[in-house]
Amino acid sequence: MDFISTHFLSLILFLPALAAVFMLFLPSGENKLFRWFALVASLIPFLLSVSIWFQFKASAPGFQFQEQYEWYEALGSTLHLGVDGLSLTMVLLTTLLTPLAILASFNITEKVKAYMMLFLFLETGMLGVFMSLDLLVFFVFWEVGLIPMYFLINQWGSANRNYASMKFLIYTMGGSLGLLLAIQLLGVLFGTYDLLALTQRWTSLQPDSTLLGMSVSQVKAIAFWAFAIAFAIKVPIWPFHTWLPDAHTEAPTAGSMILAGVLLKLGAYGFLRLILPLYPVEARYFAGALAFLATAAIVFGALASFAQTDLKRLVAYSSVNHMGFVVLGIAAAGLASGTPDATIALNGAILQMFNHGLSAAGMFFLVGVIYERTHTRNLEEYGGLFALVPVYGGILIFTSMASLGLPGLNGFISEFLIVRGSWHILTVYTAVSMLGLFFTGAYILKALKKVLHGPLNEHWAHGEHKLTEINTREILVMAPLMLLMLWIGIYPAWILDVINKAVMMLF
Repeated sequence: MDFISTHFLSLILFLPALAAVFMLFLPSGENKLFRWFALVASLIPFLLSVSIWFQFKASAPGFQFQEQYEWYEALGSTLHLGVDGLSLTMVLLTTLLTPLAILASFNITEKVKAYMMLFLFLETGMLGVFMSLDLLVFFVFWEVGLIPMYFLINQWGSANRNYASMKFLIYTMGGSLGLLLAIQLLGVLFGTYDLLALTQRWTSLQPDSTLLGMSVSQVKAIAFWAFAIAFAIKVPIWPFHTWLPDAHTEAPTAGSMILAGVLLKLGAYGFLRLILPLYPVEARYFAGALAFLATAAIVFGALASFAQTDLKRLVAYSSVNHMGFVVLGIAAAGLASGTPDATIALNGAILQMFNHGLSAAGMFFLVGVIYERTHTRNLEEYGGLFALVPVYGGILIFTSMASLGLPGLNGFISEFLIVRGSWHILTVYTAVSMLGLFFTGAYILKALKKVLHGPLNEHWAHGEHKLTEINTREILVMAPLMLLMLWIGIYPAWILDVINKAVMMLF
């Protein structure tokens, strides 16, 4: 037990990858064994994450459960792990959604071993980003997470999977090049990649001094945009969002769950963990530009969703809309750091990351459930399905209302905090973003009307095409998500207390 208590983070981080390696030695053709082994292997990190959540001292300053090991001494890089309220929230989200995505994948029949191994490697990559307190290690895990998702889309995706997977890879790796160069710059200048040391040294440089033949302020502005563009592509915000609908549309259901639920959060986490602490002056100076991009993502994402006839693309564009609110809250915090309004906006942004992870994962899974039965995502081919599948219909309505931001469910709390906190800081942008909220309701209600209501499409009522109800396994995937959506909507204090303490200490 002493070993576990002193190595919580490394166990959570590396157990999925070790399990994936172990799967190589399992006998071939045992698909049932692969599924259950991967599920159990992903549940262990979740249980450990729950354990450290209850042990976490929200009022204590700094990072907790820290571990540090030699990794690349010549470069001054170490495997430095630690969590605060911000990263712990994301770790909990990741370890929750991964086993649910694996459970959702029990219907996969082709190359099951490889599929499950990729999911476990993907979990390690995502967790590494949230836990790393070394910029070089952060970047390594940032890139590690790309490869499994590329293969999941490329090998188990739909008809245009080659195009979608390549577009996903090019966009994200293109942004990563600038990020790598900026990280290298900091490492060369200070002889270390440790985030805590870099934050102190980098921010203490005098803006009028010279660095690399330019003023420090110019160098910081260039490095800021290298970081910001990489993270903006990952979020993604307009105009860097075009890879997302294609990736979502072609990805397998569980791939879309993780892509929307966790991978998009890596970009927002980068803004929070790296840009706000390392570039406070630049974040304030460029907050208006960031707010403009966020508002454009909110409005255009909602309008694009409303225009879709493909149910999965509709949900995909909704992620652009919802993540835009996260970036709006971050822009407000950058412009007015330390003020009560900025604190409220940042609380809302972090909570929105968690909430969107729940609702988006649930929505993509429900799209997959109906697609598996009908083999179509065309909204015009549905109609009146509530009469045939009332349980599925009820779950879809509940999850849609959470995504819409209905009071009493989780989405309302986070979006209200963002709007409330941003209003006095970025009034015009916040007011325009309210149009996005209006159209959010419009596209959600449009989807529900097309799928569940109106005249029944008799094609799904008889014969071999008769629609079957959601099954027990599928309900088990949705149940934890729905419970959390309701619990956060009714009693958000249990998570906001952890988030708020982190915000107050760091920003």
